[in-house]
Amino acid sequence: MEQIIKRYVNPARSEWPVLVERRLSDDGIIAERTAAIIDKVRVGGDEAIREIVRTIDGVELNALEVTEEERREAFALVPQELKDAIAKAVRNITVFHMAQRFEPVETETVRGVLCVQRAVPMQRVGLYVPGGTAPLFSTVLMLAIPAKVAGCKEIILCTPANSGGKVAPAVLFASMVCGVDRVFKVGGAQAIAAMAYSTETIPSVDKIFGPGNRYVTKAKEMVSNRVAIDMPAGPSEVLVMADEMAIPSFVASDLLSQAEHGVDSQAILVCSNEDIADAVCAEVATQLQQLPRKDMAAKALENSRVVILTNPDERIEFVNMYAPEHLIISTKDPWGISARITAAGSVFIGNYSPESAGDYASGTNHTLPTSGWARSHSGVNLDSFVRKITYQEITPGGMRSLGDTIVTMAKAEGLDAHANAALLRMKSVTD
Repeated sequence: MEQIIKRYVNPARSEWPVLVERRLSDDGIIAERTAAIIDKVRVGGDEAIREIVRTIDGVELNALEVTEEERREAFALVPQELKDAIAKAVRNITVFHMAQRFEPVETETVRGVLCVQRAVPMQRVGLYVPGGTAPLFSTVLMLAIPAKVAGCKEIILCTPANSGGKVAPAVLFASMVCGVDRVFKVGGAQAIAAMAYSTETIPSVDKIFGPGNRYVTKAKEMVSNRVAIDMPAGPSEVLVMADEMAIPSFVASDLLSQAEHGVDSQAILVCSNEDIADAVCAEVATQLQQLPRKDMAAKALENSRVVILTNPDERIEFVNMYAPEHLIISTKDPWGISARITAAGSVFIGNYSPESAGDYASGTNHTLPTSGWARSHSGVNLDSFVRKITYQEITPGGMRSLGDTIVTMAKAEGLDAHANAALLRMKSVTD
């Protein structure tokens, strides 16, 4: 049987760094083009955005902001079945993110010294929702719901318009359900630039959230010295761990559900023997032919891999080195294995937990770190939309007990004014 996905059997550890690489592209060209777009928007504002959209997308935008009439039109176009499905997803996502609400910390470190930490929501946040081949209305839910739960004062959203200058109805419906305040028909690097620098129509924000293509990712990176971003996030990816407990058709469906995202997506199977690899690859070949997006998925599979490691410890070590955005564990003792995973965006336990559950409706967030960033970044969660502020109040008695410590440490660093700020108060409470 012809191998659809490249296979590696017990590769030496020296080969692992190559096997965990993502699809590479000419970042130099992308960076150059992205920088030019950002500069145009920063200088030219709305008119620059219209020109860029006209040139790149072939769309003529008379107005950048979605009108109330367009929202009402979109509401009527969304089938009731989809409205009901979105309502269920909204409930689950809301419940999970409500459970993450931060309780203030208040403690007296020593008598008379009170230290407090409180969570304060960001005031204005900007959400980016990809359009292109698949307008991701689910991303609206994943970003707007935690923003609302956190208490953000204003939520704006940028997403590309279609060839007719309209935003996908499901995206607009989701924005209404989730309480997005303003929606703009702008995508790509130009949307990121607008939310960072502002234009006549689009306001600047405190933080930008959302996945996107390589241009969007590069733009977020380039504006991050001016505005906060959620995380580095590029093409989507999944890694499935499988042993004899896995159901091959399920595993294949998970690999393909990732591959159909786009040609840059990557699907990795890490399994215990070649029999499992054969069974899964046979299912991939069968299911691939049934997909409307099979050509795109096939391209993604060219950059995907099957890695067979007979040593169970090595399988876990390989997964942690790869640091997948999505990790599915279809094995014996999946919770035991998950306890040893140190780098993953979101983990799906057992045969009946498909990645698509997290993408849409289980309640967890699908905006996750890719390209190995799961080693150092979390996915979007409630904390992403708040800042933690600390407070302290020191009583005269607290200054008496803490003052000498402050003075000693300040003098040791040669900062006499720091020491004096404590000495004056110590003298006051002594007098």
